[in-house]
Amino acid sequence: MVKIRVWDLPTRLFHGALALAVFGLIVTGQVGGDAMVWHFRFGYAVFTLLLFRLIWGFVGGHWSRWRQLPLSLQSLKSYWQGLHDTKLTTGHNPAGSWSVLAMLCWLALQVSTGLVSDDEIANAGPLTALVSGAAVSAATAWHKGLGKFTLLALVLLHVGAVLWYKLRKQQNLAATMLHGDKMVDGNEPASRDDLGTRLLACVVLLLCALAVRWVVDLGMA
Repeated sequence: MVKIRVWDLPTRLFHGALALAVFGLIVTGQVGGDAMVWHFRFGYAVFTLLLFRLIWGFVGGHWSRWRQLPLSLQSLKSYWQGLHDTKLTTGHNPAGSWSVLAMLCWLALQVSTGLVSDDEIANAGPLTALVSGAAVSAATAWHKGLGKFTLLALVLLHVGAVLWYKLRKQQNLAATMLHGDKMVDGNEPASRDDLGTRLLACVVLLLCALAVRWVVDLGMA
């Protein structure tokens, strides 16, 4: 067994920031009223983080890259049958890979509909003026209904899976995401996690924030 760096610091910070932003979205969305100002801010933060993770999946550490997600049905079958090749378990395992993909895609859908939603009281997404009234109504119904409740279910499923791995399989996934290191069998490569990587992450994050600002300003022009 050897210890390697699996999750680089930018990936770990992304994970923590996304969890906090989603929690903020859920709370402020339920409170409503004046809290909706923060709901939008958390939404823009999630938008920025999703763009960052999309790009980081191509230029980030080895195990953070999209090509390292074992998404094939054969990988999933092998994993559930107990054939735990280290390539399937060093980073995200097949089940975890599908969970991550579902969470990120659903968050992207929620952000997209939020940008064109309108509660017809005091809060409207910044891009509502760019789409039809029918599209706004459909997006609002989805965002506040099925979209929200499905997101809550995915969050609970994600937390439940982490607890299940901790209690039943003695794998502390949360700790690995906190410190980034993991004990593995075999000769698996470590993720690069140095000053250059972190500076690159800062540049990517800044560009993503500017892109989100540009999108939001489109509806205010």
